[in-house]
Amino acid sequence: MTRNYFSASETIKIKYADSTILSALITKNNDLISDAYLGKGIIYYFNYKKYKPALDEYMKAYEYSKNSSNEYLTNEILYHLGVLKSYLGYYDSAIIHFQKANEYFRKKMLQSAHPNVTFNNKKGYLNSLHRIIICHRNLQDHKSADSLIKLGLLQTKNNADYQQEYGYFLKEKGIQDLRKNDYNNALINLQNALKPITHINDFAWATVDHFYIGKAYLAMNDEQRAIQHFQTVDSFFQKHNFMLPELRENYELLINYYKKQQDEQKELFYTKQLLKADRIISNDFSYLSSKIHKEYDTIALQDEKKRLEAKTSWGEWIIFGLSLLAIVLGLIIIRKYKIEKSIKINYRMLEDKILNNAYLQAQPSEHILKEDDKCILNSELIFTILGKLKCFEEKHGFIEHGLTINKLAQKLHTNSTYLSQIINEHKGMNFNRYLSELRINYITNKLYNDNVYLSYKIETLAEKCGIASRTNFSNLFQEINGIRPTDFIKKRQKDVASGRENFQALKTISP
Repeated sequence: MTRNYFSASETIKIKYADSTILSALITKNNDLISDAYLGKGIIYYFNYKKYKPALDEYMKAYEYSKNSSNEYLTNEILYHLGVLKSYLGYYDSAIIHFQKANEYFRKKMLQSAHPNVTFNNKKGYLNSLHRIIICHRNLQDHKSADSLIKLGLLQTKNNADYQQEYGYFLKEKGIQDLRKNDYNNALINLQNALKPITHINDFAWATVDHFYIGKAYLAMNDEQRAIQHFQTVDSFFQKHNFMLPELRENYELLINYYKKQQDEQKELFYTKQLLKADRIISNDFSYLSSKIHKEYDTIALQDEKKRLEAKTSWGEWIIFGLSLLAIVLGLIIIRKYKIEKSIKINYRMLEDKILNNAYLQAQPSEHILKEDDKCILNSELIFTILGKLKCFEEKHGFIEHGLTINKLAQKLHTNSTYLSQIINEHKGMNFNRYLSELRINYITNKLYNDNVYLSYKIETLAEKCGIASRTNFSNLFQEINGIRPTDFIKKRQKDVASGRENFQALKTISP
């Protein structure tokens, strides 16, 4: 959902928005004031992609709309707060925002009204539908995403009024085609999506489109075309100083390509770009800042940058390069020692938890639920749902593949809104974290207590606890346990072997 302003200049748009806020404040009409703050937030979000000031304006709009009878306004605010939650990674919470707004706009667009009102409601419906699809994709609920993509395309194809939204649905269709290894259709849909998206200067989704076009070409072994699209993503980043977390891989692919080509100048350039993108993402996306270094360690990037910078000036001081190498080798030895020590400590801490039965359920963490996410639930309902969750945990229902909050809510005979709030407030974490901790705790206990599991591959262990991919499993295991699954297995195997040797020794000594 976007609004149209008469000036093409972002600076003038902000000035108009400030003037609107001043005028609205004079009227003391809360709906007008709320709408004015919302308008300014939308400019920060859509035109600048500055999420922090956008959130500030949205929260002001929300405060003034609390007692409003203007349902369109309250659902528009609900939608835009969902957009920010989505970008912060709270997909299970964001999807609730989008589904509520989507249902409101769906009902309103079917009612008899002025054409302009119907048009705005359908825009709201289609844009919230697009956001729901993105949430399903990130929550790995691809069946729901595919179904809604078909619905969106059906309602926008060959409709001149909704070409922007048609482009969004084509983009998502292309991404799903790529996931299914249908590269030809992926390219067709992603390339067709570019024109309507770039027509409205939505550079954020344009970069996403270019990135996945590049990945499709790469999968088809057309590296030259792939690199061109990856470089286009970088050109948007250079111009707007904005990067979505899901596009971080764009730079890893560029770095690896130019490393293979032995083009150290470009390898160094894109390494610096990746470091810059990391800093921006860390500042703007607090929830994601702890995860962005999983696949490409920042420390390793810094060391690689220093190595490349030293090599580009090679010839000035050979002795300096040798000294640097000695330092790096020393650091590697120290780092290896620290890693081994850390693995040993974390393994023993885990072992203590398991032996003391303190590792059987998801552990509450520091989690503050925002006021706009809370609603009043009676104690009987809370007690009932908590009892069902306890049964769900004891019966290991969490190892089911493709489990979403909506599916679990249906199993527990409640709704996802209540379930999400109760998990947040009484488990101290959101649904995804709750599910992840249950799964990792379950498989950790299995690894410790059942030697058969020590022989399984990582992919098998992931499947056994309901996690879709090896990478997600390894990342979650390390994040929750403080140790990689491979290191934990090696330590446990060593302990088991040592126990057998001691047993054999006792048998030999005993009369």
